[in-house]
Amino acid sequence: MKQQTLAMAEDQNASFEQHRKPTRRDVFLDTMHKIVPWKELCAIIEPHYPKRGNGRPPIGLERMLRIHFIQHWFNLADFACEEALYDSVSLRRFVGIDLGCESVPDATTMLKFRHLLEQHKLAEQLFTEVGRVLSSSGMSLKTGTIVDATIIAAPSSTKNSEKQRDPEMRQTRKGKQWYFGMKLHIGVDSQSGLTHSAVVTSANVHDKHPLPKLLHGREKRVYGDSAYASQKNLILSKAPGAKDFTNQRIRKSGEIDEIERGKNRNKSKIRARVEHVFAVDKRLWGFNKVRYRGLAKNAARAFTALALANIYLSRRHLLVQVRP
Repeated sequence: MKQQTLAMAEDQNASFEQHRKPTRRDVFLDTMHKIVPWKELCAIIEPHYPKRGNGRPPIGLERMLRIHFIQHWFNLADFACEEALYDSVSLRRFVGIDLGCESVPDATTMLKFRHLLEQHKLAEQLFTEVGRVLSSSGMSLKTGTIVDATIIAAPSSTKNSEKQRDPEMRQTRKGKQWYFGMKLHIGVDSQSGLTHSAVVTSANVHDKHPLPKLLHGREKRVYGDSAYASQKNLILSKAPGAKDFTNQRIRKSGEIDEIERGKNRNKSKIRARVEHVFAVDKRLWGFNKVRYRGLAKNAARAFTALALANIYLSRRHLLVQVRP
C-alpha cells in the first residue's frame, strides 16, 4: 500500500474539515464503489489491455475503467473529465488518485482506452457480464419481456469539415415532428425492469425489425407499444411459447374501441417499466444526444450506459449482498 501524502490526507478530509457532510455525489460514488463487479469487468478487458514492457508502464486497468464509468455517469468528454478529476476531491477519491505523487491521466489516455473498447467490441461483453453477475445474484430473467425503442438525436448541421451530416444517421418522423439520429432498441425483463438485450440502428429503421433480437426465447408474454402491433408471427419466430401482449390500435373505422383502450391501459401499467431504463440513460447519464460520429462508437456508449443502468437499478439488491 502506498504511503499517504499530505494531498491525499487533505482529499480524505482527515481532521481538516469539521462540518462537511457527504454530498449526493459522494453517496453515489461510494455505492458504485461497493456494488460494481470490478474484478469481473476487468477480467473481460485484461486480455486486450497493454502489458508492462520496456516502455512507459500502462495505467492500472481498474483505474481507467473507473474513469471511463465516470465519463458515462456525469456525461463528460475526455478533456472535461480530466479537468473534473483535478477539480473534484470525490472523483479523485473514487478513482484512487493522489495528486501528491501522481497526475491525472490525460484526455488522450482516456481516448485510447475508449478506442480499445470499441476496437474489440468490449462494451457489449461488459453489458453481458453485468447481466451474468446480476443473474447469479438472484436477478434472473422471468417470464416476460418489454420491448421499446428511443431516438438518440444527432447533429443535423452540415457546418463541419466534411460539409455533410453523419452518413450513418437517418431522419424519421414521430407524430408531426422530424428527428435525425439513431435508435436504441431494448428488451427489458417485465418483473425486474433490467435490460437483457439491445440493438442500435439508424433512426429510420422501424421498431418491429429488431424485435426478434430483443427476445431471449423463453418468454411467456411480450409487451410493447402500438408500434409492435400485429407482430405475433415475428414474436413466435423467436419465442414460440410467448403470448402477444403488445398494445393494439384502438381506432377502427374511424371510431375508438373502448374495450381495446381499456386492455391497452392494463398492459401499459407493466410496459411503463421500460421507461425507467430510458430515464436513467437519457436523464441521469445524459445520453439523449450522440457524442461521436458513426453507429459503432455510439453503440459502444449505449451498451456501457445500459450496463451501468442495470447496476444502478439493482443497487438496493446489490447493497444488501455486499453488507457484512
